[in-house]
Amino acid sequence: MEQKAVQLDQEIISCPICLDLLKDPVTTPCGHSYCMKCINDHWDTEDEKRIHSCPQCRKSFTQRPELLKNTMLAALVEELKKTGLQAAPADHCYAGPEDVACDFCTGRKLRALKSCLFCLASYCEKHLQPHYDVAPLKKHKLVEPSEKLQENICSRHDEVMKMFCRTDQQCICYLCSVDEHKGHDTVSAAAERTERQRELEGSRHNIQQRIQDRKKDVKLLQQQVEAINGSADKTMEDGDRIFTQLIRLMDKRRSDVKQQVRSQQETEVSRVKELQEKLEQEITELKRKDAELKKLSHTEDHTQFLHNYPSLSALSESTHSSSIKIRPLKYFEDVTAAVSEVRNKLQDVLRETWRNISLTETEVDVLLPQPEPKIRADFLRYSCEITLDPNTAYTQLLLSEGNRKATFMRQQQSYSDHSDRFTQWLQVLSRESLTGRCYWEVERRERPFGVVGVAVAYKNIRRAGDSDECRFGFNDKSWILFCYTDCCDFHHNKVQTTVSGPQSSRVGVYLDHSAGILSFYSVSDTMTLLHRVQTTFTQPLYAGLRLGWSGDSAEFCELK
Repeated sequence: MEQKAVQLDQEIISCPICLDLLKDPVTTPCGHSYCMKCINDHWDTEDEKRIHSCPQCRKSFTQRPELLKNTMLAALVEELKKTGLQAAPADHCYAGPEDVACDFCTGRKLRALKSCLFCLASYCEKHLQPHYDVAPLKKHKLVEPSEKLQENICSRHDEVMKMFCRTDQQCICYLCSVDEHKGHDTVSAAAERTERQRELEGSRHNIQQRIQDRKKDVKLLQQQVEAINGSADKTMEDGDRIFTQLIRLMDKRRSDVKQQVRSQQETEVSRVKELQEKLEQEITELKRKDAELKKLSHTEDHTQFLHNYPSLSALSESTHSSSIKIRPLKYFEDVTAAVSEVRNKLQDVLRETWRNISLTETEVDVLLPQPEPKIRADFLRYSCEITLDPNTAYTQLLLSEGNRKATFMRQQQSYSDHSDRFTQWLQVLSRESLTGRCYWEVERRERPFGVVGVAVAYKNIRRAGDSDECRFGFNDKSWILFCYTDCCDFHHNKVQTTVSGPQSSRVGVYLDHSAGILSFYSVSDTMTLLHRVQTTFTQPLYAGLRLGWSGDSAEFCELK
């Protein structure tokens, strides 16, 4: 109870302006007491208005009142000083090195609770109270304490910068807008903040989407690691079972295969995990960036928001990983097949076909590009069966031979409506997506002046309409070799390349998706390269055909 009484006395004998114990206390006609210096300083600022008011009750006096010393309060203050009962704020209430100090406290300053964008000053809890009690002050904009309030002042006109010049991309005051920024595109800082806030939210949405995408990519890569490990382990088991029948003759070869499988396994897993780590690092960076943008989005000071926005809004370049796909869980089957061949043809394998067991010749190209084949027998090791998708075929294309052949007919075919169908161009895509290393051949038959196009395209190529966005070779989503009776030319993204080389009715296509290689060959007794593309494929590809004249046809060959 005694402590409460002392605290009450402390509040009674404190000056409402400086919040310290009253010095030379005086009382106004309305009954409120202040330090003589504090109330005189306050009224000095009101002299020009020719009206004086009480800072507490706001009572106005037409003439500056005569101030008389309050002897009772003066005696009480002196008594408290002698007894040492003067109360002091707790240490945590005072402004520290990292805090914003109250601009109105004298002596040791208290920590500011709010900053006023209108007054351009910061206030502790007691000095802030008039902003909650006095009607004109209630309209002021209060924000979190800031030491950068002076950055809101125009250095040229000493006015608050409440406008934004979009022409010069800077904050300005009203006088600037009618002076050096006259005729520029200017808006209020609040309006520009609203616009930038929308951009910020868009950036955050993109970051969050990228985080989710990267998480999916990391999961895919983990599945890739598990698939490699599982396939390698199964290969080892099969190899052990087969080699037990050839202990003496094949013991050395068995050790070699083990070493090569494990080496390739470690190499591929290492590559996948390296990319996985990069994606996880990007996720961490994106989360940090999102946190910074979230903090900026809650900034109430428009000017501070606009000052900080350019440095925080830019996003780092994304890791290109949209092409990451889970391949079929097959990596080392060629090894098992080769070992089986060893079991059946021991002597021939030892002398001639040992190279078939070498892992450098197997389909383990998760991320590592492999040498391009040279002879047709090597290409055929990567042959794939391709069938055409009726849902993509232009309505005058007849599909036959188990949907491997397309023929341009004069009459419309009875296809049902489908969103995947090409509506204007004589084109069709395969059912199968193409990744890894693939090889296929197309047998073409065109009439005089006819044309057959052998193509690959992404699945998201546009289908409806006659724009170049739908046309094989005239956009960045497709590549095509046009074959005429006596010549060829290649098209990609509206760029035409003349192709020279011997003409053949059969065109071979080799794709190494991860290495970004697409090659077209003239197939006869030999393989002759017609055109080769080196690029980066960002999505699985689909084989395509395009016909140009009634009666023209093209067929995906059955390769053995």
